Amino acid sequence: MTEAPSRERSPAEHRSHYPHFEHVTTRWHDNDVYGHVNNVVYYAYFDTAVNARLVANGVLAPEASPVIGLVAETRCRYLSPISFPDRVAVGVRVARIGRSSVTYELAIFRNDEETAAAVGHFVHVYVDRESRRPAVIPDDVRATLAPLAQAPDRA
Repeated sequence: MTEAPSRERSPAEHRSHYPHFEHVTTRWHDNDVYGHVNNVVYYAYFDTAVNARLVANGVLAPEASPVIGLVAETRCRYLSPISFPDRVAVGVRVARIGRSSVTYELAIFRNDEETAAAVGHFVHVYVDRESRRPAVIPDDVRATLAPLAQAPDRA
C-alpha cells in the first residue's frame, strides 16, 4: 500500500513577507449566503491589487497601453474567512519576472491581522494589444516590478 501524499501546510504568511500592499474595501454584496466573502471575490482582490499598482506607477493605461498583461493562471488557498465590513490589505510580491510573463504571490490580510487569511498567485503574460501575441515586458514595467521582487523578510 502506498502512502497518501502529505497535506502539510506551508508556514503562515505574515505581513512582513510582502513589500507592497493595496487596500481593498469589502462590499455588502461580497458576502455569500454563508456569511463570508465568496471565493470568486478573492480573485478580484488579486486582480485589483496587481493592476492598481501598475496603474498608480503609470505603466498601465488599461485602454491604451500597446502591451498588456493578460491573466494566464491564478490560484488561491483559503485559510480563514473574511466578511463585510472587514478591511482587506492585499500583500503583493513578485516571485518571477520572465521575458514575457510575471508571477505574483499575493496574500489577503483581514483588518489588522498579521497572518494571511488567504494566499495565492497570479500570472500575467504580456501580449501585444492588437495581435495578442506574446510580447517582451516593457522596461518601465520591469522597473516598477523590481522592488516587489526583493526577498521577503521571513525571520
